[in-house]
Amino acid sequence: MLPLRMLYFEDLSVGMTETLKKVIDASDVVGFAEVTGDRNPIHLSEHFAAKTPFGTRIAHGLYTASLISAVLGTRLPGPGAIYISQTLNFRAPVKIGDTVDVSVVVSELMPEKFRARLACTCSVGDEVVLDGEAWVKVPSKDSGGRPLPRI
Repeated sequence: MLPLRMLYFEDLSVGMTETLKKVIDASDVVGFAEVTGDRNPIHLSEHFAAKTPFGTRIAHGLYTASLISAVLGTRLPGPGAIYISQTLNFRAPVKIGDTVDVSVVVSELMPEKFRARLACTCSVGDEVVLDGEAWVKVPSKDSGGRPLPRI
């Protein structure tokens, strides 16, 4: 689990990067199904999944995407950041036991609105399994660390 690190808007610069590495356990997938109610058997039943083009169980796409949220909420920019939007492109399945490497890079800063655009990529080995971009509102040092109210 990533330790918390809070960055203010003034601490950010284009090109800053944060990463996370996570092995996808069967218990993660079962837990995600329980929390969300998405009990599609491709995630939960090896027997069912064996008959699909994937040949085995796969993680929920939004579980993989939630690993991006973990980076945004804990490290870059961290506590106090407010999600505005996220695009997601699902490129390939993530299987139980895969190691997902998450990378978040600051790609644009909008000082007038205290917003940051972040390029987000999830990979398994050399294969990109998910990519997209996020927009977040980032607390300013002038706000005492509180998120600014107007989005």
